[in-house]
Amino acid sequence: MNEVTPVGSAPASVQKSPRGKKEANLHFYRLLLVSNVLMWFFCNSLHAQTAEPVTRTSVVLLGTGTPNADPQRSGPAVAVVVDSTAYLIDAGPGVVRRAVAASERHGIAALEPSRLGHVFLTHLHSDHTVGLPDLLFTPWVLERQSPLTVIGPPGSERMMTHLAAAFQEDVYMRLFGLEPANPTGHEARVTETSGGLVFQDERVRVTAFRVPHGSWPVALAYRFDTPDRSIVISGDTGPAEDVMVRACDGCDLLIHEVYAKAGWDRREPVWQRYHAASHTSGPELGHIATRSGARELVLIHQLLWGATPEQLLAEIAASYAGPIHYGNDLDVH
Repeated sequence: MNEVTPVGSAPASVQKSPRGKKEANLHFYRLLLVSNVLMWFFCNSLHAQTAEPVTRTSVVLLGTGTPNADPQRSGPAVAVVVDSTAYLIDAGPGVVRRAVAASERHGIAALEPSRLGHVFLTHLHSDHTVGLPDLLFTPWVLERQSPLTVIGPPGSERMMTHLAAAFQEDVYMRLFGLEPANPTGHEARVTETSGGLVFQDERVRVTAFRVPHGSWPVALAYRFDTPDRSIVISGDTGPAEDVMVRACDGCDLLIHEVYAKAGWDRREPVWQRYHAASHTSGPELGHIATRSGARELVLIHQLLWGATPEQLLAEIAASYAGPIHYGNDLDVH
């Protein structure tokens, strides 16, 4: 009868030789070590190929509201955050507190008050600028030392000059009273523009585009080009298809104001005339987003007048096939 070797045991020849058994075990462990090392390199290589790329740029909706006093929607303000620096677009009511809320909720240090140092104004309607005194003085009280950089349409410098005059008693008491204060953080450096390249540093390149907004002689949209994203913020604008096609031109994110045509249809003729010239309807925005090649669309400054968000989204989706986000305060994109 042939001898049967038990399953899992070494051959008889190895069993009879302790030296052979030792060499076989060493050979086995060497193979195991090599295979583990190869598997580690393979897994890490695969992870490197499939991991999400590091994103340097984020967009935070600080306020998505309108002149309507909706407690869930603060005044218009968007922050483009690149690395450790925030660039604000518009300064509606409550802008600094909204920035703090976003900083705490999402862990964005760039939105801490003392670090808020740049704002780009789309136009000078009060719902977009009432937060300017807050943005000018509150971060200074909270130890911002650099002057606030303000870029906006003609009239911006006059507005900032009047704000400084209106708060001169406050500034005097903080500078010369008992409270410690630095002498520069309450100042503003203003640049007025009607379009073109308006700002550039090592993180962003900002271009302004003129858009129609009712009777305003100059209203602006802004395009931000960062190391990893292109972002366009429309500001308040009537339908400006050709402008937005040039401004976006395949941009990663188009952040655009909008109204629901379903609600507009029920408005009085005088208001229909105003809003048709000053804002953009859902169907119009769908065509604009498609023609501009926007990869994603974010809605802000939504005017519904009794329509539902679902109706508005359907109006846009009828002609735009890309992702549509119905913006809410403190959303991050």
